[in-house]
Amino acid sequence: QVQLMESGGGLVQPGGSLRLSCASSGSRFSLGVMGWYRQAPGQERELVASVTFGGNTNYAESVKGRFTISRDNTKNTIYLQMNRLKPEDTAVYYCYGKIMAGSYTYWGPGTQVTVSS
Repeated sequence: QVQLMESGGGLVQPGGSLRLSCASSGSRFSLGVMGWYRQAPGQERELVASVTFGGNTNYAESVKGRFTISRDNTKNTIYLQMNRLKPEDTAVYYCYGKIMAGSYTYWGPGTQVTVSS
């Protein structure tokens, strides 16, 4: 059974930084695509960033230039470095992973990120 576990959320002031981590375990195959979604209260879940096994990345327009996604395949872990955080970045951040495009999506339980003064 594939398990994803996020860490690194918390409370930060506007303009500050946080680094999220997501470790995967239990998969017989490498997760070809991993990434982050977020969901703010009353809003739909939105894709924040994704990274393939080979290191290709994709970002939402709202986070380009501020967030960086990276991946350590030796540790089955991805990271999301979030800089210049804004109050509108406040949300629960969910890690996800797929073995390949179109296959079943695995989810982590989520970690809260709150940007507030």
